[in-house]
Amino acid sequence: MQAVRLPLMSLTELLNVVRPSGLLSPDAILDAIKVRSESRDMDLNYRGMLIPEENIATMKYGAQVVKGELKSALLDGDTQNYDLDHGFSRHPIDDDCRSGIEIKLGQPSIINHIRLLLWDRDSRSYSYFIEVSMDELDWIRVIDHSHYLCRSWQKLYFPARVCRYIRIVGTHNTVNKIFHIVAFECMFTNKAFTLEKGLIVPLENVATIADCASVIEGVSRSRNALLNGDTKNYDWDSGYTCHQLGSGAIVVQLAQPYIIGSIRLLLWDCDDRSYSYYVEVSTNQQQWTMVADRTKVSCKSWQSVTFERQPASFIRIVGTHNTANEVFHCVHFECPEQQSNQKEDSSEEPGTGDPSTPNQQLDPHAPRAPSASSLPPSPGPNSRSPNQQNQ
Repeated sequence: MQAVRLPLMSLTELLNVVRPSGLLSPDAILDAIKVRSESRDMDLNYRGMLIPEENIATMKYGAQVVKGELKSALLDGDTQNYDLDHGFSRHPIDDDCRSGIEIKLGQPSIINHIRLLLWDRDSRSYSYFIEVSMDELDWIRVIDHSHYLCRSWQKLYFPARVCRYIRIVGTHNTVNKIFHIVAFECMFTNKAFTLEKGLIVPLENVATIADCASVIEGVSRSRNALLNGDTKNYDWDSGYTCHQLGSGAIVVQLAQPYIIGSIRLLLWDCDDRSYSYYVEVSTNQQQWTMVADRTKVSCKSWQSVTFERQPASFIRIVGTHNTANEVFHCVHFECPEQQSNQKEDSSEEPGTGDPSTPNQQLDPHAPRAPSASSLPPSPGPNSRSPNQQNQ
């Protein structure tokens, strides 16, 4: 009888069914009543279905969206065909967080991993939290990104929980007061992960295009050249991101907050120049923390930067000096630093550039960086789609 989970039974069942059966002692029944009365529902020892490494938020497993607007789009598996008008579920963002998007699983299930795709057809960011429940009354918060700016694919991990209901509540949108989700998946994974302050401590580089990181400030001939992993093919003309000294910076946005304690940079090194710079991190683009100050150091080629681990969604690299001209150039960025690549990269010849120097604005030998007028103009207030109000 030890396998029987008495605290999951109601008081009526314990008194009117279990007690008359005589199968359990009065003390065992009283202990069960005590546990049930003193514990919150989500702390009880529920059973749940366990299907490792498979998304159970699908119609195949009986999942359905029970709250939110445009419910049909969330679990249809389509992560490509969405725009301003369709392909997402949404809810209005309110101050009391009463609205939300809620998924009911086909049966109680054990999960520790959620993937969701935030609407990302422009540069907007969102904040949100996720809660799980068995009865829609007692909710446990498993993810809290309400104070972080997030975008695109979210890969979320948390201690395993048995749940039947999952609620995603948007708390902020940098464009309007609507929260949009394109896709949702949940599962149990055996993949090892480390959490600190509720955030993932990554071992692999998360500043990649595959992980939906992006360069949101800085000038380059190729978008996200800084994050494409190419540390060999760069020269006088291409393969780097830059900013003019004394104006602007190079800013990388990660898709979600991580606990970061190191980064690695490759400064442009096709000649003998040196640079000085500093690095700051932030979770909201408002408050910045300096994690490296190399403004009084002559730096060349590969740069390893380590610091006290802390939450970060944004990394800002600000050049302060270049011995050749008034522009700061960076070829590659990664975080955290990938030690396995250090030896391989350090043994390579720096740069692959043609020693000839074309006369172009982005040329590392050019005296100035491109002016703001050479960049694509930002959409003005009158350039939004008519549907922007709801998107």
